[in-house]
Amino acid sequence: MKNINAILEEYNQLGIGEQIDYAKFYLYSIITHSTAIEGSTITELENRLLFEEGIGAQKPLMEQMMNLDMKAAYAQSIVYAQKHADYTVDLLCGHSALVMKNTGSEYSTMLGNFSAAKGELRLLNVSAGIGGRSYLSYQKVPERLAEFCRWLNAERGSIDQDNIEQVYDLSFEAHYRLVNIHPWADGNGRMSRLVMNMIQYEFGVIPSIVKKECRKQYINALEQSEEADCSKTFKTFMLQHHCNNLLKQIEEYKQSMGEAPHSAKERGTMDGTMALRIFETLESDPSITMDNLSQTLGIARRTLVRYMNKLQEENRIKRIGGRRYGHWKVTRQ
Repeated sequence: MKNINAILEEYNQLGIGEQIDYAKFYLYSIITHSTAIEGSTITELENRLLFEEGIGAQKPLMEQMMNLDMKAAYAQSIVYAQKHADYTVDLLCGHSALVMKNTGSEYSTMLGNFSAAKGELRLLNVSAGIGGRSYLSYQKVPERLAEFCRWLNAERGSIDQDNIEQVYDLSFEAHYRLVNIHPWADGNGRMSRLVMNMIQYEFGVIPSIVKKECRKQYINALEQSEEADCSKTFKTFMLQHHCNNLLKQIEEYKQSMGEAPHSAKERGTMDGTMALRIFETLESDPSITMDNLSQTLGIARRTLVRYMNKLQEENRIKRIGGRRYGHWKVTRQ
């Protein structure tokens, strides 16, 4: 298999990351799969409707709140990543509070009460699964988490930002170390994946998604590394999984580029029937969404994105305003 650098080179040459709304929908995918790892059954399409239109799915309310909380947490994490903010215990607990805001439990222990919904560190010992390994004693959590922050800040300060493999390695190592500390009673997996992605956003690499279809392999790799007290197995899995995801996106994009049109006329150039149909549709409804335009024209959304990008490059159409309240202007140059 190609290494990560070769895969990313092809990915960038194809311009996949420059597609309209790509960044937003990629983030939706990250959120959907991260919550699915924890049992959510909400799909990416359902999350899109929930996030953008406020339309809830016919799914448990708790699952919908879990996804909304993750969206808020990721929005905040990206802001901190862009600012290159240092990691602190308070910062991590603040993000945990966002992740668990509407689904976190209140706990009452011999040492006092604490709330997962407020991102408070656990005051009890926890273990993974029935008869599973015990995590760090709760008494050691505050100092170990502070130590984690000091380590991560030092690594971020010394890392070669142009070394993509090094960036991914750091993000996967941070995931492994944080989940090993298990600072909170709930939400440790979601938080570890969020911090991993936060590092990736900070250094400008494509964030990795732990696909729900590979949940078992992901957990097995994590458990094997924990048993060996070495992150190598987990980091190898994560890099391989990320490469596989990128290769799949590249293949899907290539297939969409070579997709057979619906009619002989549609096989013409962008100066022909398809361009004309796009112009006419945009002129009749300048505020039409990409999804509705795709449905109206009867072509795949990925193919439509390619056409729209080409028309914009040729200055034959222009986007006025943002994605939400903007509209299209046809120039037909």
